[in-house]
Amino acid sequence: MPTSSPAPRTLLDKIWDSHAVVAESADAPGTLYVDLHLIHEVTSPQAFTELRQRGLPVRCPARVLATLDHSTPTRKPDAQGRHAYATPDAAEQVGTLERNCAEFGIALHGWNSAQRGIVHVIGPELGATQPGMTIVCGDSHTSTHGAFGSLAFGIGTSEVGHVLATQCLLQRKPKNFSVQVDGRLRPGVSAKDLALHIIGKIGFNGGTGHAFEFRGSAIEALDMEQRMTLCNMSIEAGARAGLIAPDQTTFDYLQGRAMAPKGDAWHAAVAQWSMLKSDPGAAFDKHISINAADVGVTISYGTHPGMVTGIHNAIPAAADFQEQKALQYMQLHAGQSLLGTKVDVVFIGSCTNSRLSDLRAAAAVFQGRKVAGHVRALIVPGSVPVQLAAEAEGLHHVFQQAGAEWREPGCSMCIAMNGDKAEPGELVVSTSNRNFEGRQGQGARTVLASPAVAAACAIAGCIADPAAYDNDKEQAA
Repeated sequence: MPTSSPAPRTLLDKIWDSHAVVAESADAPGTLYVDLHLIHEVTSPQAFTELRQRGLPVRCPARVLATLDHSTPTRKPDAQGRHAYATPDAAEQVGTLERNCAEFGIALHGWNSAQRGIVHVIGPELGATQPGMTIVCGDSHTSTHGAFGSLAFGIGTSEVGHVLATQCLLQRKPKNFSVQVDGRLRPGVSAKDLALHIIGKIGFNGGTGHAFEFRGSAIEALDMEQRMTLCNMSIEAGARAGLIAPDQTTFDYLQGRAMAPKGDAWHAAVAQWSMLKSDPGAAFDKHISINAADVGVTISYGTHPGMVTGIHNAIPAAADFQEQKALQYMQLHAGQSLLGTKVDVVFIGSCTNSRLSDLRAAAAVFQGRKVAGHVRALIVPGSVPVQLAAEAEGLHHVFQQAGAEWREPGCSMCIAMNGDKAEPGELVVSTSNRNFEGRQGQGARTVLASPAVAAACAIAGCIADPAAYDNDKEQAA
C-alpha cells in the first residue's frame, strides 16, 4: 500500500520536533533540549546558588554564553580602571557572575572581553546564534534570536537553574501565528516602525500563547539587523517567540563569524538550514496580513507598546480605563498631536536598536546639527564590536559634535538599573522596547521610536519627524 505523505509542518513545528526529548501530554509539559543558554548578571545568581546547594555541575558549559550588560555602568572607568556602579547591589551582581562563571567553568565576556555587550547583540555577532537552534535566556527579549530561524524565548530564574543542570527545559509548545507582510516599506520607514505597527494591529496581548512567524516579501527584504529588531519586539505583543525562516541573507551574515561552522561543516550546515521553512500548506492557528505600504513612521503614546500611532496622527480615544490611566500618566489626551511635544531625554540603544545600522541611521540625522539645549541625549552601542566599528566610521564624532553623549556598551536606560535613568516627569524618546510606567526611571514617561525618530527629537527638542532632517533633500533643495 502507498504510504501517505507527512503532514506539512511550520518552521516552529520542525524545530520543536527535532528538540523534543519527551513529548508533552495533557497532564504535563514536554521536555525540550536547549542548544544555547545565554546568561547575564541579573537573572542567574539564584540559579547558581541552587546548583551549589544541590552539589550539581553545569551540564554543558560550552553551550552557555555569559556576558555583563544589565547592571554595568556605561560611563568610562576612572583613571584607575574602576567602574562607577550605580549601587553596591549592581557591583555585587557583576562580581557574583564573575565568580560563578569561574567556579562552574563557563566562559564569560566580562570587562576585559573584546566581545562584551548586550547578550542579544553579542550572540549573533559571535555566530553563536544559528538557524534551527533552541535558545533560552533569563530575559524576555531572547526572542531577538528568532531572526535567524531559531526558537528563542525568555525563561524564569528557576528555569535558568534547570537548564544549567540538565540542558533541558519543561515546556509546552506555543501555537503558530503567521504574520504576513508583503509589499515594500516606504522610504524612511524602519523595522522598528514595522514592529510597533504590528503590535498596534495585533494588540498588547494579541500573541499570547503563540509564536510569531514573520513571513512575506517585506520580511525577506529586511537585513539581519532589521530582522532582529522585529523579532525582539515579538514579546511586546504577548508572543512567546518570533521567528523568520533563514535564507541567503542569514547565511551571508553568519559566514566567517567566530562560532559559526567552518569549511565542510559550513556547507553541511547551510544545506540543513535551507530546509528550515514552513512547508506549503502548513496550518497556522492564527494569521494576519499586512501591506507594508500601509506602515508609516510610528511611535508609542501610552504605557505599553500596543498604544501606538503614526507620527502625524492624533492620539486616539482611550479604549478602556487602563488606556485612560495611561494617557493621564503620560500627560497626554485623545485628539492631541504628538508632534511638537517637548522632549527631555533621548536614548538610542538597547537590544532593540543598538547595532551599527541603528547608529548610522541616527548619525545621518545628527550630522551637522546640534542637540536642543534642554535635551540630554545618550547614544549607547550594543557591544564592544559595535562601538569600535562606529568609531572607525567616525560616528562617535558626529554624536559628540552634535552634543550627544557617546557611552560604553550596555543595556543603559532601557532598564534604568545601571545609573542611566530619567527623572520624574521627564519625557524620554527611546529606541528600546518597553514604555511601562517607571521603566526608565521612577515617574519618567517613555515614547518608543526608531533611531531616526529619536535623533530628530533630540535635534528639535520635541517630537519630530526625521523627514524634516533629510540631508539628501536639503542638499537637493
